[in-house]
Amino acid sequence: MFKEWKKILLLAVPSIASFASSTLTGTINLILVGQLSALAIAIVGVSNIIMYNAWALFSGIGHTTNYLVAQNYGSNNMKKGVERTYIAFYLCLAAATLVLLVGLLFPESIFKMLGSSPEMIRAGKSYLQFRFFAMVFSIFTFVIHGFLRGIGDTKTPMISTIAGGAFMIFLTYGLTYGNMDLPELGLIGAGIAFFIGELVTFLICAYFYFIKLHPKYETRKRIAFNPAESKLIFGESAKLGIQEFSMAMAMFVFTAFVTRLGTNALAANEVALSVMSLGFMPAFAFGSTATILVGQEVGRGNPLLGRKAGTNTTILGCIFLLILGVIEFFLAEPIAKIYTHDVHVYKIAAELIMISAFLQLFDGLLNFYAGGLRGIGDTSFLLKISLILGWLFFVPLSYVLTFILDWGSIGAWIALYSYLTVFGISVMVRFYRTSWDSIKLKSVEKEYQDNII
Repeated sequence: MFKEWKKILLLAVPSIASFASSTLTGTINLILVGQLSALAIAIVGVSNIIMYNAWALFSGIGHTTNYLVAQNYGSNNMKKGVERTYIAFYLCLAAATLVLLVGLLFPESIFKMLGSSPEMIRAGKSYLQFRFFAMVFSIFTFVIHGFLRGIGDTKTPMISTIAGGAFMIFLTYGLTYGNMDLPELGLIGAGIAFFIGELVTFLICAYFYFIKLHPKYETRKRIAFNPAESKLIFGESAKLGIQEFSMAMAMFVFTAFVTRLGTNALAANEVALSVMSLGFMPAFAFGSTATILVGQEVGRGNPLLGRKAGTNTTILGCIFLLILGVIEFFLAEPIAKIYTHDVHVYKIAAELIMISAFLQLFDGLLNFYAGGLRGIGDTSFLLKISLILGWLFFVPLSYVLTFILDWGSIGAWIALYSYLTVFGISVMVRFYRTSWDSIKLKSVEKEYQDNII
């Protein structure tokens, strides 16, 4: 047992550090830009929402690469893993072209569509442009991260993320305010810094993939176009991307509901979400680890060992979240006071944090078991359950509890964690009710197309 847990932690801890670095970078970046004006904070906040939803739509390419490469690594067929990664790169080229065109032509229109003020549009359109340009590289980076994690390398994604984040922070400080003999460019400078940070992250990943790994996996070898594999990867990427986008949009609607409750409620909601992001990081990290371990065991022809690995990963992840929950529950108000001294805001935020402290275990179950289901390629179920629970359960329940029953922020968060609880239990039941004896490698051959749907 100890040996298995050690293996899980060696994969999960670098992923936790990677996700923590991304969160910390975003926080520091917002603090630095926030010194410009409240308008700058609003522009960055709105841009973050826009870019998160755009990223979610294309994230399925990286998730698909991750679980397919994990299976190919386990089956000792990395020639197929590299082939599939190249097909993912071709999809990235199409996605990146679309993102580039949107960035060049539509930032102003996007702000207008969201009802932004003329002042926000004037000040923010160039910043949003650079965020779209940066995303061109982040799409490719996520695919390379998926490949690296698929072969069990979670340290390189951590290194690249930390290095890129450091560049971003350094240049934000320099280019925004003209420090360190750099030109003072204001908010545009912050956008350029974000772009360069993503470029640096991509270049580090590209170096590892095309240079360091080539002797072992022939990652620079020319790959012929395979229509059948391309169809498989496009289909899987679409399902996982729509799943992520659906969840992101459901959360967007949830935030819109809370916004209507007033400034204090919205501020408390943002504080609570920021605190709860501490729990999201280990949840994502252990979920990613479950994908790696389950996928590799399926590739080796040992699906029952994959089931066991998924269970062990869940146990460790829950221990992490339980310890974190105890701290958050008993220190909810002191933690909320770190963010604000407004008594109305930190009181509401503390209540939301206490609600979430132990219920976040269900968010963990969602991530852990969804990661395991990705490892066996059960993407159709993840898509269906995400759409059903997000739009037929979470959004209506949020509206009823928040406005009809007039429970305000508390009602909104009860709806949020009711959704996560039902979602988490659903994927857990699916994980254990799956016929593991019949699980096989994801293949383009007809008999395996829907082997677990």
